[in-house]
Amino acid sequence: MDDLIDLIATDQKASEVTDKIKDLLYAKAADRVDGIKPEVSAAMFDPSPEQPEVEQEVSDEPSEEEQES
Repeated sequence: MDDLIDLIATDQKASEVTDKIKDLLYAKAADRVDGIKPEVSAAMFDPSPEQPEVEQEVSDEPSEEEQES
């Protein structure tokens, strides 16, 4: 973050400042993604008994909306 402030304070090119902002944002987003990966993967691939799988029934009959068309 200090690098960004230094770039702005020393009146560097706008492209250098925006590149630094992008780098910081990508790094922050990557940290958040890495932090949440274990939780999401556990929820997706290791279903707990608290969250039983719900099977949806499929009907071959057209719905009311399709019949009106």
